[in-house]
Amino acid sequence: MGNILFISGVSLTIGPKSTMQFFMKRQNFKGTISFGAGFFFVIIGWPVIGMILEAYGFIVLFSGFWPTLSVFVQRIPILGWVFQQPFVRSIFDRYRSKRVPV
Repeated sequence: MGNILFISGVSLTIGPKSTMQFFMKRQNFKGTISFGAGFFFVIIGWPVIGMILEAYGFIVLFSGFWPTLSVFVQRIPILGWVFQQPFVRSIFDRYRSKRVPV
């Protein structure tokens, strides 16, 4: 049920046409296939394997958004202080140049 809500939530947020374009992009095929295979494994009764595949597919699909998320987290008032410490910030700075416009 969560998978269906996830797909419908993405569709309602960015629209059905953009959703299809997002999932059918060449660079997103690995994530789309993994997410779909994971959904299939959950349906046939292998939930652990299915959830692992779905998690991998989710990470691959939305890996372009992690840099944008890191900038957002650094601007949260109290939590941002932790993420602006030199050690943590060096990790985020690796991805800053790959930021996706939202």
